[in-house]
Amino acid sequence: MNDVTRWFGRALLSGGIGLHLMSGAVLAQGTVPERVPVPTGPPVSIQVDLAKTVGPYKPLYSWFGYDEGNYTTMRHGKALLKELHDLSPVPVYIRAHHLLTSGNGVAELKFSSTNIYSEDANGKPVYDFKIFDGIFDAYKAAGVRPMVELGFMPEALAADLPNRHEPYQVHYPQNAITGKSNNPPKDYAKWGELCRVATAHLVERYGKEEVLKWYFEVWNEPDIDYWHTTPEEYWKLYDYAVGGVRKALPGAMVGGPATTSPRSPKAATFLKNFLEHVNSGKSAADGKPLPMDFISFHAKGQPTIKDGKVTMGIQQEMRDADAGFALIATFPRFKKLPIIISEADPEGCAACSSKVNPANNYRNGTLYPAYTAAAFKGLFDLQDRHGVNLLAMLSWSFEFEDREYFEGFRSLATNGVDKPVLNVFRMFALMQGTRVGTTSTGQVPLDSILKAGVRESSDVDAFATKADREAAVLVWNYNDVDGAADAVPTTVNIAGIPPAVHRVLLEHYRLDDTHSNSYTVWKSMGSPQHPTAAQYAALQAAGQLAMLTSPVWLDVANGHVVVTTDMPRQGTSLLHLKW
Repeated sequence: MNDVTRWFGRALLSGGIGLHLMSGAVLAQGTVPERVPVPTGPPVSIQVDLAKTVGPYKPLYSWFGYDEGNYTTMRHGKALLKELHDLSPVPVYIRAHHLLTSGNGVAELKFSSTNIYSEDANGKPVYDFKIFDGIFDAYKAAGVRPMVELGFMPEALAADLPNRHEPYQVHYPQNAITGKSNNPPKDYAKWGELCRVATAHLVERYGKEEVLKWYFEVWNEPDIDYWHTTPEEYWKLYDYAVGGVRKALPGAMVGGPATTSPRSPKAATFLKNFLEHVNSGKSAADGKPLPMDFISFHAKGQPTIKDGKVTMGIQQEMRDADAGFALIATFPRFKKLPIIISEADPEGCAACSSKVNPANNYRNGTLYPAYTAAAFKGLFDLQDRHGVNLLAMLSWSFEFEDREYFEGFRSLATNGVDKPVLNVFRMFALMQGTRVGTTSTGQVPLDSILKAGVRESSDVDAFATKADREAAVLVWNYNDVDGAADAVPTTVNIAGIPPAVHRVLLEHYRLDDTHSNSYTVWKSMGSPQHPTAAQYAALQAAGQLAMLTSPVWLDVANGHVVVTTDMPRQGTSLLHLKW
């Protein structure tokens, strides 16, 4: 008997699966090993009204990104891209750093390269698209769409700056953004021409109609050391970049500035001044009005170790979104423009493993997906509050090739094994149509989350959608503080089912310690760094989204059904109803 067989055997002996039907209600209890707390917490009642429309449901979730662009063409990178395509009914967009950076095309932590641009002895530009094409060909093969981040500065084009004498590349764990790859260009006209040539090449290779569906973002976080000169020089960088892109492809979707957290006064001032530049200024490249089709900024939480426990900082990410949305709403011209949070994450360094920062231990287990579920609803609510148009919450997470299993990077998969967090995105993708009203006796109000996060009572809440002949209710039990706690008996009353419908099919998906969770299976095997073929197959299977029970047909009474379940701490459920 191998390790995985023994683990599943213990799980079955310790819990099993039970199902009870009574008066249109379902009581579903999953496999509960001894280490999982029994439900003794105060009960929670959630009300869902399918007849109460809140607003459209938008696929904010279908955006992902990563520092190391060369991982795109590696074995597990290509496999993960296909999985991301397959999880969503709508196009998935991918953003990567270093698409214009010089180098040999070998990825390392926080650095990558395409070597697209160099110059001959006379200073004439020389273009080499081999590595660049490999990345975009991989996107095409997987069926995903690029969000083309225009950065960073090619070595031959990078200006020398007074009092800064760094090499072109600074290797992590040193501060990797201090190298000359983040310098301004020595010639802005050549920078604009690089953007034009790169865009024209993409149009020629992939077709005008296809590239018109992509987004072109100028640079990354120019308010910090990713940009080694003044904000005004970034305005100029933007002007020449969008001028070059639009010259090659009129109608291309361009934008920026991809600043850091707007809760910071420095970042907020940078974003405000950039918007004023676009709103009232003329392009430094051609003197014409400046195009901008979307606005981007970043929103990050801040986990810490407190009293020996990982403690998340969801309030910080929500404050970033709140401040960014409020600022954009002050510009009438831009209030309805699409907003892309082009990095939306629990913290700011995907490549800093939990070996480097123990607070990053949240990344392997159920805390990360539960946080993401709570943040997902919070971002929709903040969009509604400010009357702005949120298009995307891009998760800066992908994979790290040839690293240890579950090393604690902010990633969606490890060595080809899907991590639990990927399954919350699969849940989001099963929702569609319109957002509908929910209330919960276990909800932590949005203003309380903005003020202090979720530190005392857990946030046991829901987010629901309705489409033609189906509905979906996402339910979570989230707390900033990691660690065991009582499961919460939770009743979900779903009203507003059409009068002609008398039975509905319930598919109950669950993400917890024993469902949709490769990490706990890996630990039960003894945390192998060289799993056998059988172990690896079991890990891959455990990484897929799983149901808590078999699908169940429920009787509808007066437009209502009731689903009763026990929500473990940091657990997430999706109740998918069809009729």
